[in-house]
Amino acid sequence: MKIELQKVHARVKGKSASLSLNQKVTSEQGSEQAVNKWKHEGQEPRSHIKSQIGEAEPWSGNITMVLLLYKTHKFNKTLVTEFILLAFSEIQHLQILLFIFVLLAFISCLMGNSVILVLVRYELTLHTPMYFFISNFALLEIIFVCVTIPKLLANLMEDSQKISFTGCFAQLYTFNSLGVVECYLLAVMAFDRDLAISKPLHYSRIMNQTRCIELAIAPWIIGFFIAAIPTTFTVKLEFCGPNEVNHFFCDLAPMQNIACSNPLVSNLVTSSTAIFATVVPFLIILGFYIHIIVIISKIKSTGGKQKAFSTCSSHLIVACLFYFSAIVVYVRPKGSQHDKFLALTYTVIIPFLNPFIYTLRNSNVKAALRKSKLVKVCEESAGGDMMLPSSNVGAINV
Repeated sequence: MKIELQKVHARVKGKSASLSLNQKVTSEQGSEQAVNKWKHEGQEPRSHIKSQIGEAEPWSGNITMVLLLYKTHKFNKTLVTEFILLAFSEIQHLQILLFIFVLLAFISCLMGNSVILVLVRYELTLHTPMYFFISNFALLEIIFVCVTIPKLLANLMEDSQKISFTGCFAQLYTFNSLGVVECYLLAVMAFDRDLAISKPLHYSRIMNQTRCIELAIAPWIIGFFIAAIPTTFTVKLEFCGPNEVNHFFCDLAPMQNIACSNPLVSNLVTSSTAIFATVVPFLIILGFYIHIIVIISKIKSTGGKQKAFSTCSSHLIVACLFYFSAIVVYVRPKGSQHDKFLALTYTVIIPFLNPFIYTLRNSNVKAALRKSKLVKVCEESAGGDMMLPSSNVGAINV
């Protein structure tokens, strides 16, 4: 290695330059500082040394080999120790309104999903496969919003926007894993509804306890496995200078955009995995709901048909919003500056709507709420007489 460096020095000896190549490449510390400076200025070490030598001299293979050794052995390291999340700093005048909106949505999401968990746990009439999956979905939503929203709220109210390197990539992996889990869990829930409507006589036998547990665990395994692939490729990139992330949380595209090394492979891997993470489960859900609609259209009862169509359409609208925003953000090789606004859709708005769309507007859940001891205690303490309506809750409900 030293012999090759001496050859480089011999070629540039006698040339006048602002930066002495002898100081830059003969010592290990000096060479590292030089190339870090050149890379920070947007220059490649190879082109910079070539400019010092001049076009008159041939660009030899020996020098090329030295520069490749530089890149491979010297500079494949991460120099950034923390990142700055810019969030929505460009709309400073709307920070307070955005904070209030996100805070209310966050609290509503936590309360709504917590109520669902308690009801499904203690109300015997809700001990069915459908509500088992809904309770899993509620737990997932609570964890999902807690990964990003608390940091966003702190970012909107405080001047400190920093996040450590480890914390950033831990957030990135956890968020993307839970996002993929949600995509496939929604597909499982669509399969459950389709099976309940298309094969009502065999539903209880097929969806036994073991099958339900297997279907509930599968999305978690798929999610954490798929998200590990683009995360690994992204964390291996070099982060040597720019540390401002144009997003309100650490995500794949924003991190790849500020990397010093070429993110092409990482971009392609992210787009490829996004197809399996979002497009595939969305097509599965679409197929199940089309099948459900076909079956419902054959129902003779007008009232039952309208109720079923109303439920399916609301589920499908929310699913389309979630998947469309996720597909736009992740399938493209490179992100855009508007991705963080689209991300608000699937990190704040959709989690806020999900408890009401999938559960709290359900007649069985409303009946369970009226029968719950918590409501009874509240009404009795208010001095009101509570009438408990009798409800005939079926195991199958669209």
